Amino acid sequence: SYIVNWCPRCETALSDLEVEYVEEEGKLYYVRYPIADGNGEVGIATTRPETMLGDTGVAVNPEDERYKHLIGKKAILPIVGRELPILGDPAVDMEFGTGVLKVTPAHDPADFEIGKRHNLPELNVMNPNGTMNENAGKFKGMDRYECREAILKELKEEGYLVKVEDYTHAVGTCERCHTPIEPIVSEQWFVRMKPLAQKAIEAAREKRVRFIPEMWEKEFYNWMENIKDWCISRQIWWGHRIPVWNCQSCGEEIVEVETPKACPKCGSEDLIQDPDVLDTWFSSALWPFSTLGWPEETRLLRTFYPTSVLVTGWDILFFWVSRMIMTGLKFMGEVPFRYVYLHPLVADEMGRKMSKSRGNVIDPLVSMERYGTDAFRFALTSSLIPSRYMPLLESRMEGGRTFANKIWNASRFVIMNLSDFKPDDSKRLSLELCDRWILSRYNGLVAAVNGALEGFKFELAAQLIYDFMWHEFCDWYVELSKIRLYHSDKSQERYTAQFVLWRVLEGMMRLMHPIMPFITEEIWQMLPHEGESIVIAPYPEPDERWINHEAESEMNLIMSVIRDIRSIRSEMNIPPSKELKAIIRVPDDQERRRLESHKGYISFLCRSPEIEISPEANRPPASATAVVGDIEIFVPLADLIDLDRERTRLQRELEKTLKELEKVERNLKNKSFLTRAPAHVIERQRERKSELESVIAKLKKNISFLETG
Repeated sequence: SYIVNWCPRCETALSDLEVEYVEEEGKLYYVRYPIADGNGEVGIATTRPETMLGDTGVAVNPEDERYKHLIGKKAILPIVGRELPILGDPAVDMEFGTGVLKVTPAHDPADFEIGKRHNLPELNVMNPNGTMNENAGKFKGMDRYECREAILKELKEEGYLVKVEDYTHAVGTCERCHTPIEPIVSEQWFVRMKPLAQKAIEAAREKRVRFIPEMWEKEFYNWMENIKDWCISRQIWWGHRIPVWNCQSCGEEIVEVETPKACPKCGSEDLIQDPDVLDTWFSSALWPFSTLGWPEETRLLRTFYPTSVLVTGWDILFFWVSRMIMTGLKFMGEVPFRYVYLHPLVADEMGRKMSKSRGNVIDPLVSMERYGTDAFRFALTSSLIPSRYMPLLESRMEGGRTFANKIWNASRFVIMNLSDFKPDDSKRLSLELCDRWILSRYNGLVAAVNGALEGFKFELAAQLIYDFMWHEFCDWYVELSKIRLYHSDKSQERYTAQFVLWRVLEGMMRLMHPIMPFITEEIWQMLPHEGESIVIAPYPEPDERWINHEAESEMNLIMSVIRDIRSIRSEMNIPPSKELKAIIRVPDDQERRRLESHKGYISFLCRSPEIEISPEANRPPASATAVVGDIEIFVPLADLIDLDRERTRLQRELEKTLKELEKVERNLKNKSFLTRAPAHVIERQRERKSELESVIAKLKKNISFLETG
């Protein structure tokens, strides 16, 4: 017999891991227990008065000066009248309640241990369904909560109830039906866990199994080092029967894999199998090898045990992962997997666990229908931060859909321009700076993504892919390729642009495929390719020969200049249709040569046919200015916009922004707002203040550009 967690609704034992603790507002009842010799009384605090009927002792801490003198005496159990020995036990918390503990060994795990130490009887007062049994006397047949009210009524009437306090405490509930569990003493089957756990701890310390993220390793050790024996028997209809038979003639217990024909002790054939079934996690713990033909030494078992990686949610680290490690070491002599990747659980936008009662469950099928399956997958992958919960944001899914659209549109452009293209290794390429740059960046990306995937940093891999595909390939290289696709009469230049577009896009489809399988397969099939499907195409590997740091540095300089000229066009409200002039002062000779060599890139992407690059250029009147290191950029505005109207517009925008900043600052100085508003609202106001200050600085700068002097 041992004390177990019992669900009165499911009428089955539960392991400690199957109990969920819920914080509840309850009551703490103070009850007077008279001393048997008539000299005084002790006050006892309890949250479960109905279990008083099972009290078989009273305990105090032997170090507690208030009650030392009572050890060895007896107290009277109110209502029942039973005498209870008063014991000294160091497990009693002197700070809880009155410092005196009623000991109910059959209905509390801590009391059970105290009872064992002091040889107290175990008096079970409840039936399996949560009603009171014959040991409850006149309360027999009552539901446990009905019994609680009846006992409280009687305690009050007889003067034993001293006071009642509000009390917040954790209540254990059944993970299946959420009914409050009842600890009871019962005969169950257990697995002794300490020897198994020790081998698993050693395997983890020797790095034969690793946990990703590493923060879970500490949790693993903490649980394994404090592990308790595992109750594996369940009183439910469905499951693997416990392989134990009881001989009805001599009482022998027979443990066999196959059904025994007769008792090995007395020869009787009157055998009855134990009616209990195994905890479902017991058979799950055997899964890595039992599914591969074990105990036979099969080819599948030799091939796939141990496997490389287990990917699962952190919430079953103890239910399943730890137990697979322990059983694997016990029966196979080796861990079942080398790495355990524990991902966060999907939460709502507030970071709360999804539940039907909260009404915050996101149906993935609905989200996939709305945003697309690839977009949904990308949103999940890019959100995989090392944590317990991962908020699934609508904005992430919307961003995933926008990204998929960007990929599709850019790919359509490339495919449309490959109608006359066929990859030919014998053709000589005429690589320009932008070709060398994108090929270098692509191969660097492949190396970085492979490293991220090997390190289980899936969110980093997704972010790297996103940044390259959107901000480098689509925004820069595709645009620059148009110069040779549309404006060059040289076939070699056109072929080179086509080749690089194809090479990078085809490689990107393979690189992105694990995250976004559907769109990448569709696009890949439309590109020149080898093989039937992208699924079986080789995953990209970096080619170090294409890494070109000089090309990257040179291209970064040109892109910075282009960005600043484009920024001036946007901030100064210059219409996209108007061509502008750019004057660039470049003191450094090497930088000046680089810009001169690729003036065509600047002219094409900035819609600026007139580019003047000089070491000593002066700023013209009424011109916007930007600075890139030692380089200064001037864009004359007089012929592009109505200076007075633009100055008026910017002034109005400045006044409006200043008023908004004033309002935000008032909020952040308001003590009432700072004490009452949620933390995320306050943080958003602080962020908004920084944003507004940045906007104001830009507006003032742009107004100064419009001065004609």
